[in-house]
Amino acid sequence: MKDKKTNFFQDVYAVVKLIPEGRVTSYGAIAAYLGAKGSARMVGWALIAAHPLTDVPAYRVVNRNGLLTGKQHFGDPNTMQHALENEGLTIINDQIQDFQKHFWDPGKELI
Repeated sequence: MKDKKTNFFQDVYAVVKLIPEGRVTSYGAIAAYLGAKGSARMVGWALIAAHPLTDVPAYRVVNRNGLLTGKQHFGDPNTMQHALENEGLTIINDQIQDFQKHFWDPGKELI
């Protein structure tokens, strides 16, 4: 029998790997794309578990308002912001500026 948690986590990682450089998405958008609307927290748990994986750009996933709510899970609390700024985003007070301009919706982009 397959482990549903592991499979969901792997599905989250597959979506996160597709987020283009300089773009971000939300936990909820990933959950909705995976048919698990309302499971944004589960997406967050998957991303916390992904930190040892160097090929999963978890820093590109933020909350629905563009806040860097997962920054504490990167060891140094500035890591997430620096990674996004290196991709051209502007962050002020833990919030992505022009969030809608940078938002990548897998439900629309991965048709």
